[in-house]
Amino acid sequence: MKIVETVKQIREEVARARKEGKKVGFVPTMGYLHEGHASLIQRAKAENEFVVVSIFVNPTQFGVGEDFETYPRDLERDSEIAEQAGANIIFHPTVGEMYPLGYRTYVDVEGITSKLCGASRPGHFRGVTTIVSKLFHMVKADRAYFGQKDAQQVAVIQQMVRDLNMDIEIVPCPIVREADGLAMSSRNTYLNPSERQAALILSQSLFEAQGMIDHGEHDAGKLGFWIKENIQTEPLAKIDYVEIVDAVTLEEIEEIKGDVLIALAVRIGKTRLIDNIRLEV
Repeated sequence: MKIVETVKQIREEVARARKEGKKVGFVPTMGYLHEGHASLIQRAKAENEFVVVSIFVNPTQFGVGEDFETYPRDLERDSEIAEQAGANIIFHPTVGEMYPLGYRTYVDVEGITSKLCGASRPGHFRGVTTIVSKLFHMVKADRAYFGQKDAQQVAVIQQMVRDLNMDIEIVPCPIVREADGLAMSSRNTYLNPSERQAALILSQSLFEAQGMIDHGEHDAGKLGFWIKENIQTEPLAKIDYVEIVDAVTLEEIEEIKGDVLIALAVRIGKTRLIDNIRLEV
């Protein structure tokens, strides 16, 4: 496995793979890889002969006061995980390589970026769509793999790909959880032991809500109210949002019917965590 840092290098490596007739899979990440990322790389390797993993903590998707400076970074550890999972190459550019002096162009997806995480993190998704669009143009992969934990991000990227006629297949992959149910996230490392225990209220609330649906509760308003009430029983939890929406449009729904996403964002101490379940009813 190789690590390259420039746009020129990654384009040359991908061009070489394509000349050999290989399909290219791409896993964009911000690094500090965990089993969730590894599952994306493994899926990409199973479906493509050449796998690119990008590791880039993207400053344009962090707001004022967010954790860009403190976001965990460990390239050596990431390289080991990526190689074991099947990556052929890591693209690890600098901020200057991605946003050179005089950079002025951004990609905006309207509507669905103003909901859920977008409501409390203005500008976040403009940063996401801009960097992902740039990476897609640099890597020119056949398929790109994203974790369903960031369900809104997946929906936004799928919208961008459709709207801009990008020649790439987006492959959403299931959430990977710890043994106790907590969704894997690089930000879990911020949690102290008591916060780590408190964070279980997210997945527990979602799983219990799914059980209520299985037993016939289809009123989205009642279900959303119950989830909020349940999360609020945890003293360390502060709700950002709990939303029950159409999984594609992210529009609020009144009845649990069709392709449904139950998504939430909760602060445990100073750490903002997200989680969701998606179900067909």
